Amino acid sequence: MQTIIGSGGAIGTPLAKALKKYTDGIRLASRNPQQVNGDDILLPIDATDSIQLNQAIAGSDIVYVTIGFPYNRKVWQNTWPPFMHSVIEACEINKAKLVFFDNMYLYDRKALSQMKEDSPINPSSKKGEVRSHIHNMITERVKNGTLNALIARSADFYGPQLKNSALGEMVVKKLQKGKKAMAFGDLNKIHTYTFTTDAAEATALLGNTPDAYNQVWHLPTTKERLTNMQWIELIAKELNTQAKVQVVPKWMVRTLGLFIPIMREFPEMMYQNELDYVFDSTRFEERFGIKAIPPEEGIRKMVDRNISG
Repeated sequence: MQTIIGSGGAIGTPLAKALKKYTDGIRLASRNPQQVNGDDILLPIDATDSIQLNQAIAGSDIVYVTIGFPYNRKVWQNTWPPFMHSVIEACEINKAKLVFFDNMYLYDRKALSQMKEDSPINPSSKKGEVRSHIHNMITERVKNGTLNALIARSADFYGPQLKNSALGEMVVKKLQKGKKAMAFGDLNKIHTYTFTTDAAEATALLGNTPDAYNQVWHLPTTKERLTNMQWIELIAKELNTQAKVQVVPKWMVRTLGLFIPIMREFPEMMYQNELDYVFDSTRFEERFGIKAIPPEEGIRKMVDRNISG
């Protein structure tokens, strides 16, 4: 049995599809799980309830954590640590392997231009501090020999079935409506992205590769050194429109945060668009011979899905 905690969404859904290659026993656990393969075992749970988490993990060989809590600093600080403590405890009790789907927030900003699995951990944000804490929780248990786990780390996402992504919300939807795309930071800085389907399929592969455990892996991410502006131009070209852009300065983001709650979370993360952002997945590519989807093809799939709904 392989279980996804936080099934559904941009990663959970394609991960469930990808796992079908490795197992017929797939359990989807979330607040409102939906069938993906037609024969999945659905288990509605409150992920903040340790008893329900243990019930979801019981009998699992591998547990994938792809859950996404609300993008709010205080929610992350109050929810992620106890949640991960419960997941780790349940995995240890049930002898289940753990695959944690992670992001790059914990890395030192000085490493942003060449992020690798061994880049220094020195977060620049409160959300990054939460991610660093989770990383330490997992690696300490691994070192103690009580947990068999791996961390599958991704860059910023783009792709189909992705809600609230910067490229999707601020670029695709704006340009579709004939408006200017909205961008943050420096348009001329490089920004690499991970395609959601690539991330999910690579995570399934890692989870079912015994010698991949007790390590950190960067998931397949674009090698092309495209700038923020070049990504917008690719999207505009696919939409057959002009790449008109409005750059939103940090002071305006703070002002918008007075009226739009999610905007309050952006200022501490804006450094990622003010510096070159290069997420290196060479180690995964060399180990498995799999590379990221080309940006043009990825954008086409993302735009097609947004247009069709």
